[in-house]
Amino acid sequence: KVAELKAMAEAQDPHVKEVDNMTLRRFLRARDHDVGKASAMLLKFVAWRREAVPGGVGGVMPADLVRTELSQDKARMGGVDRAGRPVLLVFPAKHFSADRDMAEHKRLVVYLLDRISARIPRGQDKFMCIVDLKGWGYANSDVRAYIAAIEIMQGYYPERLGKALMVHVPYIFMKAWKMVYPFIDTNTRDKFVFVDDKNLEETLRREMDESQVPEMYGGKLPIAPLTDD
Repeated sequence: KVAELKAMAEAQDPHVKEVDNMTLRRFLRARDHDVGKASAMLLKFVAWRREAVPGGVGGVMPADLVRTELSQDKARMGGVDRAGRPVLLVFPAKHFSADRDMAEHKRLVVYLLDRISARIPRGQDKFMCIVDLKGWGYANSDVRAYIAAIEIMQGYYPERLGKALMVHVPYIFMKAWKMVYPFIDTNTRDKFVFVDDKNLEETLRREMDESQVPEMYGGKLPIAPLTDD
């Protein structure tokens, strides 16, 4: 079905030839191997990528375009989990809705998803995410930004998220979550796991070797802020 998908989509947009077979397979899985639906999703992705990222499908989001967002240390790259999936850490309490530039926020989402995807090893096609809501309050609440991030991930990075551990979740966050939840695909909803503080250490050690648990959670892996490399 990969060849069928490629032929159908390429007939409408020759840029599809830049998309590798592993990516085509993910688009097929995301649409339950319905070639027509996968083709529509793929064409939308290629058109979006051409507009959103310098260099299109084969390009990368330059750090210069997310300089302000990067300076706020909203996300870091972690180690790997027991399945070999690279780990992305996100800190929503460092995001303030009043200061948010939606265009740059979306570019940051692309920058992070590109970087974590580039770290996925051969034989694996997903990443793991730790969403740490410690310190989150109403000033950080930004439902529009959360929905934008979810839509980019679901629409343009299908079948990439393996699991998202929601940790240090304050009760007031659930009000925002209820507004975001309807925008999450049914298949993706099960990937969000809310972890009680009392179970955090045990959960992280179940998911990853102690050498890969970040120091901030009692493990041995130092986690540095993102750099421009």
